[in-house]
Amino acid sequence: MNFISLLQKWYKINKRLLPWRETLSPYNIWISEIIFQQTRINQGYRYYLDFTNRFPTIEILAKASEDEVLSSWQGLGYYSRAHNLHFTAKYVVDKLNGIFPNSYQEIIKLKGIGKYTAAAIASISFNEKIPAIDGNAFRVYSRIFNSEKDISKSSTFKYFFDLIKPIMPDNPGDFNQAIMDFGSLVCIPLNPKCNQCVIKDECLAYKNNLQNDLPIKSSAIKIKEEKIHYAYFYHNNYILIKKRDNNSIWKGLYEFPLYEKEFGNYNNLHNHQIKHKLTHKLLLITISEIKIDEAEFYKIASKTKAIILNKNNLKSYAFPKPMENFLFYN
Repeated sequence: MNFISLLQKWYKINKRLLPWRETLSPYNIWISEIIFQQTRINQGYRYYLDFTNRFPTIEILAKASEDEVLSSWQGLGYYSRAHNLHFTAKYVVDKLNGIFPNSYQEIIKLKGIGKYTAAAIASISFNEKIPAIDGNAFRVYSRIFNSEKDISKSSTFKYFFDLIKPIMPDNPGDFNQAIMDFGSLVCIPLNPKCNQCVIKDECLAYKNNLQNDLPIKSSAIKIKEEKIHYAYFYHNNYILIKKRDNNSIWKGLYEFPLYEKEFGNYNNLHNHQIKHKLTHKLLLITISEIKIDEAEFYKIASKTKAIILNKNNLKSYAFPKPMENFLFYN
């Protein structure tokens, strides 16, 4: 199809110069794809460089402690990505002799790697002709083919995957990245830049003036509210923190003790109100700032089994975004 060759020519001229595009290493491609799942490139660029500088190989990442990995991830959010990266690095090193799988069907078996990321790695690092379909690809393909299929449905993924796979060009990695860049720079969600589009003559949505109506995506996510009340105890330059257990949001991260009535009554509480939106939840967080004397500080530390932390060492610990903002930017 002509739109493929047109996109390839466009990509050669307009592709973004990014450090993970200077290598075919599956490790680097994997790290970049995981970071940018929920993070814009301009926001995550520095994180990618810092993370790969700290953990330049999969072996070094596998040997790192959980706290080291999570502290390096601090600020990116969606910490399950960091947990899965660490788990998979250890699995590849321990079970696969440090050799990253080289096919889509094997890569997708790894924890934390979905269809899009597996296809991106397989096509870029191993030249496998497999379409990488994310939000950008859904948008571009929906408009090119004037598809009214709901992209929130798994059947639509299969439809486009089966449609594009047989026509993948000989340089599938570049083609997948061309779709990604084109969707980010030209075929954008609102008011696409059709006047700059090299494939508008091939685009059925453009011919029918439906480019602003596509893709179609239903939204059925119900947001639930959850209230959390923390006690920020401090004495001089010391505070109390606790590590989240492994069965909750923000697992493995550090937080303040939950506020309990048993702590007693404190006058002149300085309460901070924070709203933090997750995919399916709106967290309504209260942080009560409580200055106490030394004897009570150690008493509460013992009662709550909290860690006594010198604030000079805060950056050695990974905190959820709301607490990170409170500690570093309040």
